[in-house]
Amino acid sequence: MKKFSILLKGLVKENPVLVLVLGTCPTLAISTQASNAIGMGLAATAVLLCSNIAISALRKVIPDKVRIPCYIVLIAGFVTIVQMLVKAFAPALNESLGIYLPLIVVNCIILGRAEMFANKNTVIDSALDGIGMGLGFTLALFVMATIREILGSGTWMGMEIPFFIDHNISIMTLAPGGFFVFGCLIALVNKISKGKAIKKDDFGCAGCPSAAACGKLKSPESGKESEA
Repeated sequence: MKKFSILLKGLVKENPVLVLVLGTCPTLAISTQASNAIGMGLAATAVLLCSNIAISALRKVIPDKVRIPCYIVLIAGFVTIVQMLVKAFAPALNESLGIYLPLIVVNCIILGRAEMFANKNTVIDSALDGIGMGLGFTLALFVMATIREILGSGTWMGMEIPFFIDHNISIMTLAPGGFFVFGCLIALVNKISKGKAIKKDDFGCAGCPSAAACGKLKSPESGKESEA
């Protein structure tokens, strides 16, 4: 059950886009077409899965002082492989995703899960976390893209939708429409979870992996920051 919960938490409870609010840039940029959203989601999931496994397997070998540069090198290697595969087998998708495909290297979701989960857990748990977070990212992208494509272009997956094709709202394909749908989905998730999708304490010093290095921790008694 524990491993099952690790797999499922990325869908709603700790959805990387709608709860943790990570990867906002590619989310808003790519979510104008459902097909692009699926492609980006699967590419990010593949990188997330591979990087989590590699970082978890090497967590006792990588020196703590250089862990971030090492993580970035590993992630960049997997992104390069994924990009080459997409170029070879899905050139149209590669053209649609453009610069956002190689920019997976600096996606906060990838590096965030490496720092917060993979370097502290086993390979199997890290793999499950990578799959769960990747599916959560893909689901959020797909839902946003579906709403924006139908309302903004009158199509879905390239197919014309009756009524909407003649009465589309063009602003939905632009940045304001993206932010509007993004905000509405965050509000919906917050409503469904009754504001308990993730504990607020996770955003404090105690939930930060660098709290000890920072030298400042919040005292549970006084609620004030104190030197570690």
